[in-house]
Amino acid sequence: MRVGVHINRFDHPAGAPALGAELAATGAAAEAAGVSWLSVMDHYFQMEFNGGAEDPMLEAYTTLSFLAAHTETVRLGALVTGVTYRHPGLLAKIATTLDVLSGGRATLGIGAAWYDREHEGLGVPFPPLAERFERLEETLRICLQMWDPAANGPFEGTHYRLAETLCVPAPVSRPHPEIMIGGSGEKKTLRLVARYGDACNLFATSPEEVTHKLDVLRGHCDTEGRDYDEVRKTVAYMGEPATEGDLEAFTRDITGYGKLGIDTVILAPRIDAPAEWIERFVAPAVERLAELD
Repeated sequence: MRVGVHINRFDHPAGAPALGAELAATGAAAEAAGVSWLSVMDHYFQMEFNGGAEDPMLEAYTTLSFLAAHTETVRLGALVTGVTYRHPGLLAKIATTLDVLSGGRATLGIGAAWYDREHEGLGVPFPPLAERFERLEETLRICLQMWDPAANGPFEGTHYRLAETLCVPAPVSRPHPEIMIGGSGEKKTLRLVARYGDACNLFATSPEEVTHKLDVLRGHCDTEGRDYDEVRKTVAYMGEPATEGDLEAFTRDITGYGKLGIDTVILAPRIDAPAEWIERFVAPAVERLAELD
């Protein structure tokens, strides 16, 4: 298994003026440690469990572009973009720009969105859940059409209508930037993974629970005529051992996932200065997980 890092806090002890240098150091530390994935949250307001809306939050794609300029190898993405945050044509253009400027390292992480406070706070429409999933599927179709040079033309959906799906320059990634669909809903989310996703992201709740979710995904892949093995499987790990730097406890926690075909374990501790933590904990964790193979 490979190791990824998810940055979810921006409350550096030295305040906002220190964030640029800290993020640059984080990118350098991640690549030096052998980290394969670097992501940020895509939210307007900070999460309630992470300090609340009054705590700092950076815009995701601006931050990812900054990280792209300070890294060379690590894959970059939001974990994950809410479908309601940006018009799908604009989202495809933004993800394409990140892919072009990073040399083909962009992943479009996307989900159905859920944080109602930030929508209401900034005046962004927040439709009911069923409609958000309808919009999610249309957005995936729009992105794929925009990333197909031969498919420029109108898109007519229930919620979105585009006169053109022109996207120039085209993505560097072939055939297009990776699509990672986040979430573990068995009826809708995992079905969309089977139909459109190149990767999925699940919570590392337990090996048993993840086994069940992957079995559901396999069933959807069979229904869709999709090769299950084509889907890259990732899990987000937010256990205390990662935050506290307990490598032995982390290894015990993660070992049970080793036989499930998990490609990447994404560490997502609530750390306000991640560069030092990557050097201290993540670098040996990368080596430890490589040994598990």
